[in-house]
Amino acid sequence: MRYLDPKNDLTFKKIFGQHPNLLKSFLNALLPLEENQEIESLKYLSPELVPEIPLLKNTIVDVICIDNKGRQFIVEMQMLWTDSFKSRVLFNASKAYVKQLERGKEYKSLQPVYALSLVNDIFEPEMHDFYHHYKIVNIENTEKQLKGLEFVFVELPKFKAQNIEHKRLQVLWLKFLTEVNDGSPIIPAELLENKEINEALNCLQESAYTKEELEAYDRYWDTIQSERSLIFDAEVKGMTEGKIEGLIEGEVKGMIKGKIEGKLEGEHENSLKIAKLMKSSGEPIEKIILFTGLSKKEIENL
Repeated sequence: MRYLDPKNDLTFKKIFGQHPNLLKSFLNALLPLEENQEIESLKYLSPELVPEIPLLKNTIVDVICIDNKGRQFIVEMQMLWTDSFKSRVLFNASKAYVKQLERGKEYKSLQPVYALSLVNDIFEPEMHDFYHHYKIVNIENTEKQLKGLEFVFVELPKFKAQNIEHKRLQVLWLKFLTEVNDGSPIIPAELLENKEINEALNCLQESAYTKEELEAYDRYWDTIQSERSLIFDAEVKGMTEGKIEGLIEGEVKGMIKGKIEGKLEGEHENSLKIAKLMKSSGEPIEKIILFTGLSKKEIENL
């Protein structure tokens, strides 16, 4: 039995966009929800049109839902990273928060919006942690919070289950996303033993997809590869242009510095000649200093 990769657009939507029980388990495991605030039930909302990111037109997967408390959840699987993506996540969550307020309603009716972004790329190379939780807090006292928007970014390549002491279900879902790959013939037993993840695995069986769906699945990977190449080419171009600009700037600065230093050196030589003539004519040293700007020591050494 062969399995497909759960990070693909087709499979991710099939699992988390069609099975609210699996999405509920996934969100409860991944989100930093307070005690007794776990999601009890979900219903899907229609994804809205959002701005495209240059070079990343086909890598966004949106699953938007609301729970029984009115809280909204936006889940995105991001295969490639650019700095624009974080701004896009902020835009989506803010828009979802604002659109809750219908005409005539009070602000206190607004419910929190959580944005969960799973990134199959490393965007914080200096940081060891794979899990990044953002919320609006007081700078001096981080316990004080403006509630309404929270963001979680997960760097999947950094995840290593054996080095993590998180809750077990979170580890299992992350192992599901990182260890089940395209064409995987063997699945870890601990994933098969969990009811929800076993159900998700059934959604990944290659035999469950039509020929047309498998062709779409392959096209998605081709698109990702093309976009990865575009990003790489853009980065190389930027680095090259930066080096050229740096070289030109360095050469210009060097020329200016050389001219200034040359001019100063020439003026100093002329001052020495004048001082030598004045000294041989018996002029007082104070007068020579005044005319040439040389030091007393330089004049005495002539």
